[in-house]
Amino acid sequence: MARQQKAKAKMEQAKGKAKEATGRAVGNERMTAEGRAEQAKGDVRQAKEKGKDAASR
Repeated sequence: MARQQKAKAKMEQAKGKAKEATGRAVGNERMTAEGRAEQAKGDVRQAKEKGKDAASR
């Protein structure tokens, strides 16, 4: 389960980064902001999983 969540976090980060770059390229502030939000969501998920890993050791 943890591996699946880590993969999901990485995917959210990559998707957010792509969305942010696309938003900047076309001048769409909303898309840029959504991309940043998705990246942040992935960052939080990744930090949570790292915390679980550290606690289980």
